[in-house]
Amino acid sequence: MRIGELARRSGVSERSLRYYETQGLLRAERTPGGQRRYGEWAVDRVIRVQALYAAGLNSKKIAQLLPCMRDVDGGPSEAATPRLVAELTAERDRINRMITDLVVSRDVLDEAITTASVGVRQAATGPIGPGPRRPR
Repeated sequence: MRIGELARRSGVSERSLRYYETQGLLRAERTPGGQRRYGEWAVDRVIRVQALYAAGLNSKKIAQLLPCMRDVDGGPSEAATPRLVAELTAERDRINRMITDLVVSRDVLDEAITTASVGVRQAATGPIGPGPRRPR
């Protein structure tokens, strides 16, 4: 498939796809005219790269990681080393810490929303309870 079709199917810009190629994250065959051609596997690869970027990994780490992941053929890679496994484990631990921090932040927001909602309801309906009476 051509670069435009890969961009459309993966939801990634053509510019990003060219960048992925320069970073060694994606490879393309070239036609005699120099146009890029990608196999069907490229859609899954681009989606996987996007997920790794979203997890906070940089292109250098992703380039190290991709050969260790199973692609369409499902075969294991021999590129994994104990050091890479340790680095990836550390990345996963970092992501888990971020998730924990995000849950705490969400809980704080939930509490603020609840408190603010009570304040909004009171402003709209008046204070809760009878309160002092005004003379007529």
